[in-house]
Amino acid sequence: MIRYIIVDDEPLAREGIRLNADQVPYLEYVSEFGNAMNADEFLKREEVQLIFLDIEMPGINGLEFLRQLKSSHQVILTTAYPQYALESYELDVVDYLVKPIRFERFYKAVSKVQDYLSLQKDNEPSVSEYEEKFMYIKSSRKYVKIFYDDIHYIKGMKDYVVIHTLDKKYMTPMNVKTILSKLPAQQFARVSKSYIVQVKQVLSIDTDTIYTNNYELPLGPSYKEAFVENYVKTNLVSRD
Repeated sequence: MIRYIIVDDEPLAREGIRLNADQVPYLEYVSEFGNAMNADEFLKREEVQLIFLDIEMPGINGLEFLRQLKSSHQVILTTAYPQYALESYELDVVDYLVKPIRFERFYKAVSKVQDYLSLQKDNEPSVSEYEEKFMYIKSSRKYVKIFYDDIHYIKGMKDYVVIHTLDKKYMTPMNVKTILSKLPAQQFARVSKSYIVQVKQVLSIDTDTIYTNNYELPLGPSYKEAFVENYVKTNLVSRD
C-alpha cells in the first residue's frame, strides 16, 4: 500500500483527490491538511510515501514547502495554475496535475509513484565499476552490464537515480551529480536539476524542453546555456 496525505487549503479540492484515490486499490488515505505548516508537523511523526500538494495556499505555498521538505517523499502537485509546471519539475516532483483533475490523468500520476516505489523495493543497486564503454549496476542480486550507448536518459529521484535504457530501467542509490561525474562528458549532459540525457538521443530543443524519439525532458534555465554551447554550437551548420 502507498500511504498518502493531501495538503490543500480548499476542502472541495481535497475531497476530489480522495474520490479519485478511493478508486485506486493500492492507495491508503492517512490524513489531510489545509496548510503546509500542519502537514510538516505531521510528517515529522508519521510515515507516508506520497503527498498530494497544492501550490497556492496561505502562509507557506506548496513550492516553498517542497524546497524545505527534508524527508524523502513522492510528491504530486495539484494546482489550478499551469504556469508553475517547469519550476515544479526542477524540484523532483513525480507529476503535475491541473485542476479539475480527471481520473485518467490522476491514475497515470499515481502509477508513476507505484513504479518508482516498486523499483526501490525490489532493487538495491549500486554502481560498482566503470569501464570505457559500460558500467555495472547491482540489481536484484546480479551485476548487470549497461552500455553507455543504451542509456536514453537518467532521472534523479530524491536519494536515487533511475537509469532509463532503450528497453529497461534500473535504480541505484546515488545522486545526479555523482553519476554524472562517472559518465563520459562528451556523451552525456545534465539538462536540469533532475535529468541527464544521452546527447545523441536529442532531436531538438526549444525554450524549456528537450525532445528525443520517445520523451520530452525539461531543460532547466541554468543548464540551457552550457548545453547549447557544448553540444549544439559545436555541431551547428549555418551560413558564414
